[in-house]
Amino acid sequence: MAASRDTNADDEHDPEGATIAFERSQVQALVRDARRRLEEVSTALERLDAGTYGVCEVCGGPVGDGRLEARPTARTCISCAAR
Repeated sequence: MAASRDTNADDEHDPEGATIAFERSQVQALVRDARRRLEEVSTALERLDAGTYGVCEVCGGPVGDGRLEARPTARTCISCAAR
């Protein structure tokens, strides 16, 4: 994708243009999702270092072992997440 930015390729009139644009869009979405997940992991590690991992950020209660097992980056308990 980076290499194609500097070209004068015209995706709109290229027979493969729609496919290329769709694939680029998918890759961009995957990159955004990966960055978001990395940020969630980083934040969870910060909470672990601070001693607040597993504590609901809304009510202050425990997040719950089952929830943390299913979603290790969870910041809220089930009750608060359902609200």
